Amino acid sequence: MRDGTALPKIRLRGLRKAFGAKQVLDGVDLDVAAQHGTVILGGSGSGKSVTIKCILGLIEPDAGVIEIDGRDVLRMPRGERREVLDRIGMLFQNGALFDSLPVWENVCFKLLAQKRITRAAARDRAAEVLGQVGLAASVGDLYPAELSGGMQKRVALARAVAARPDIVFFDEPTTGLDPIMGSVIDGLIVDVVKRLGATALSITHDMASARRIADTAAMIHHGRIVWTGPAAMLGETGNAMVDQFARGEREGPIQMELRR
Repeated sequence: MRDGTALPKIRLRGLRKAFGAKQVLDGVDLDVAAQHGTVILGGSGSGKSVTIKCILGLIEPDAGVIEIDGRDVLRMPRGERREVLDRIGMLFQNGALFDSLPVWENVCFKLLAQKRITRAAARDRAAEVLGQVGLAASVGDLYPAELSGGMQKRVALARAVAARPDIVFFDEPTTGLDPIMGSVIDGLIVDVVKRLGATALSITHDMASARRIADTAAMIHHGRIVWTGPAAMLGETGNAMVDQFARGEREGPIQMELRR
């Protein structure tokens, strides 16, 4: 507990990251509630992906606090930090499946690489998780190139949850999908996250998807969180910046910067 409120699953305070003269994160503050879905919105270059990569340990921030379950991962010994981050699953924007491996090995890649499961058990685990995302066990013997875009996204989702993480990140989960398949994938995301009892953190430009998969939305602009609130309110928040972005309006407080 913190000041009488539930401890956030993920808590960011004063997160800063620059690349040369470019200040990408300029003091990000964000709370992600446990067993809830949170989505980060923002234009290209606003800092969404860098925020996620800092939490994942792929990028080291210049300053700030990243807490998971109340523990500052940036100040942990390396071994403890690895154990905490190992509890995070990730669905990458373009699937990032390994073309040379059959689907079942893709799904259980992390478990196999860490020698946490035998190959025989991995086949069974893959069949189980593929079933959870609406794919037959026989799909496990196919290769990614033999799958449609929607099936590849389902396999990538199965891989993200195969190790039963308690936090799952989703990077533009509906990119490249038609509206119907996007809605199907969103429904599967909600189902598998609920089954796991996990916390979900997503980044997306798809407002319909954001409303379907998230309880809470946060908008990042110029490296700072400028609004948080219920995802269902997107487009009707009363915040001119958020509503312009959610509605895709050209006129408003957000102006596209021209490269010179």
